[in-house]
Amino acid sequence: MRVTLWTATLLILGVLAFSGGSALVPGTVGAASDEGKYDSLKRFSQVLDLVERYYVRDVPRKDLINGAVKGMLQGLDPHSTFLSVEEFKEMQESTSGEFFGIGIEISSENGQLIVVAPIEDTPAHKAGLKSGDIILAVDGVPTQDMTTQEAVSRIRGAKGTEVELSILHRDAKAPEVVRLVRDAIPLISVKSKMLEDGYYWVRLTRFSERTTGELVDALKEAGKKGMKGIILDLRNNPGGLLDQAVSVSDTFLKDGVIVSIRGRMEDASREYRAKTQPGDVAVPMVVLVNAGSASASEIVAGALRDHNRALILGERTFGKGSVQNVIPLSDGAGLKLTVALYYTPNGRSIQAEGIEPDFEVPFELPREEEKAHRLNMVREKDLNRHIENGSSGKDARPSARADDVKQALEKDNQLRMALQFVKRLPRLKDIQ
Repeated sequence: MRVTLWTATLLILGVLAFSGGSALVPGTVGAASDEGKYDSLKRFSQVLDLVERYYVRDVPRKDLINGAVKGMLQGLDPHSTFLSVEEFKEMQESTSGEFFGIGIEISSENGQLIVVAPIEDTPAHKAGLKSGDIILAVDGVPTQDMTTQEAVSRIRGAKGTEVELSILHRDAKAPEVVRLVRDAIPLISVKSKMLEDGYYWVRLTRFSERTTGELVDALKEAGKKGMKGIILDLRNNPGGLLDQAVSVSDTFLKDGVIVSIRGRMEDASREYRAKTQPGDVAVPMVVLVNAGSASASEIVAGALRDHNRALILGERTFGKGSVQNVIPLSDGAGLKLTVALYYTPNGRSIQAEGIEPDFEVPFELPREEEKAHRLNMVREKDLNRHIENGSSGKDARPSARADDVKQALEKDNQLRMALQFVKRLPRLKDIQ
């Protein structure tokens, strides 16, 4: 299989190398109509020899070979890439240890570098970067046709150092220069808050090695106080580890397929199933998604939707439904290679399609006049000497909520809608 990949792509490399031929380079390389199995490798060897002899600068052979490998993988899809020794270490750190940067997941689309999603509470998130933003340059270096891994290496750096990005926001007509100070990227991937008595907002910012453990701990704490419903917030979660997506889904499912992956080779195809566990959570659920929900987030949303375990609310997800294997090489470098596609329990591919929510609710920025109007609305309970409804203190809604929760609900129309739905799901299921 490795030989086939090399021959197919290095043939392309050979054609590109000679497409603009020069009189300074003696001889040409003929192409037979029916090339043998190793003719393309022979062509690559010839091109390599010509570059080493006649190129204007002396380039080490190692750099030429690495460049050829990068070009081969870059031509396959946006996610397959060659990882240098340093880049391979950085990738391992991003899922298990502390690392420094600005906190964004990026991808390549039509030769452009785009933001999949900023990670919450990072410099990128605080600076207002959003899913769909195009990164035109990093420290003045254009990103056109730059591989995602090259861009990651340029954007990352030591804590406290500055990186300059030229950003074209989705709805903007002109780019904006954003200067960001690199910081430690928070490893905590689960945050939980009680919105109302028994109703919890559980935010997953990424899928790292610790995500399921953090989720289980948060749910245990919520269970001690009484849990009536959960809003699982996967918005702007760019994904992460497949096993964590499976185990997070399994926390809310008792049985059935969670996700299947299908590849060209038999060993690349597999089916992941849920199993009954003592800690399975069965309360009503709403899952929040948007265009920044990708990969592992889409696996979770797709599994919970197809099993009718949760209501999906928000906007269509990113559509990153391909599986990458990270393969270590003997010299410490690595290869990230797309080997399969994800399919939801109902057999639908996520790739380039994403997860369509059950209720599409676009995010709306709060307008001050609407906010003032909403806060000034008067209801029966606000009138002096209004008659109480006789509910016991145990079941009554708390008279006040924490300021941060109140502000979050005021600013987030999707979260407000999710809270209303999760409270009414038991009643909706009774309606025939």
